[in-house]
Amino acid sequence: MKLSDFGYDLPPEAIAVVPARPRDAARLLHVRGDGGLGDFVMRDLAGLLRAGDLLVVNDTKVIPAQLTGMRGHARIGITLDRMREDGCWRVLLRNARRVRVGDVLEIGPDFAAELVETPQGGVGVLRFMTEDLFAALARHGALALPPYIARPDGVKAEDAADYQTMFAAHEGAVAAPTAGLHFTPRLMDGLSQAGVGVARVTLHVGAGTFLPVRNEDVTAHKMHAERGILSPAVAARINEARAAGGRIIPVGTTALRLLESAAGDDGVIHEFDGETDIFILPGYRFRAADLLVTNFHLPHSTLLMLVSAFAGMARIKAAYEHAITAGYRFYSYGDACLLERA
Repeated sequence: MKLSDFGYDLPPEAIAVVPARPRDAARLLHVRGDGGLGDFVMRDLAGLLRAGDLLVVNDTKVIPAQLTGMRGHARIGITLDRMREDGCWRVLLRNARRVRVGDVLEIGPDFAAELVETPQGGVGVLRFMTEDLFAALARHGALALPPYIARPDGVKAEDAADYQTMFAAHEGAVAAPTAGLHFTPRLMDGLSQAGVGVARVTLHVGAGTFLPVRNEDVTAHKMHAERGILSPAVAARINEARAAGGRIIPVGTTALRLLESAAGDDGVIHEFDGETDIFILPGYRFRAADLLVTNFHLPHSTLLMLVSAFAGMARIKAAYEHAITAGYRFYSYGDACLLERA
């Protein structure tokens, strides 16, 4: 497989820079197992599922992960990636060629960070010098919105709410699990009335989600690890739902990647608490998921490769061509797909 196999042309006006309002008014493209396509809206989701099905949502919470640190007169750009077990943070650094281990970056009058590992390829490790990191981030940080969401005057105040799902509970994500942005209490009530259950897992989306694939041989790409948590109780609930004939439907590629990381060869889900760098390409044998709710993804991205593996490359190509022609909105603030597994 080559990187060029996962390209497509998208008109710039198809890129969503604000979400649908209300959120469940976003369009939903149903990509069926027989190759057929159906045009719906998110509020129709309950009617496309069955009693006994189980949605698996990601309850990570986006943090203001974009910071500026000063080393003398030099401004150092900092984007948090993920927290390590020792409490230090792996970060992406900009303008940091002269930064050395032991250097302290001043972020605010009450907030600083010490470099504890030599930066390599723009990646470093910082120890934040504060008792409450998330409170300090709230004061000094900014959302690390994807570069395709145009904000020439800076991140808007409404992005703080728009770029957070209704499930957000556990702080630690750099980017939102964007398929979850379409859900509302009204939509959840409809799903409950239809007998569709919901289970929660946590995968803290890292800054690596923004990094492009640069090698034409896609198998040479190295995924950045992300921290995931799937509790024993949730594992038992997923296994019980499947044993009873229900379908397992992750909401978003992050939930899907965590489920596949926690699944045994027999499809049984086990508890998981650690890092995953699973890279899913066409040819992968899925063990945990039957359908997938997801957004429309960037060309040449690992996420487009994942959905191509899930639904089939030809079906995804046809679905994206239909979506572009039909005026669907793409990427993080855009519309959604309901994919049946190939």
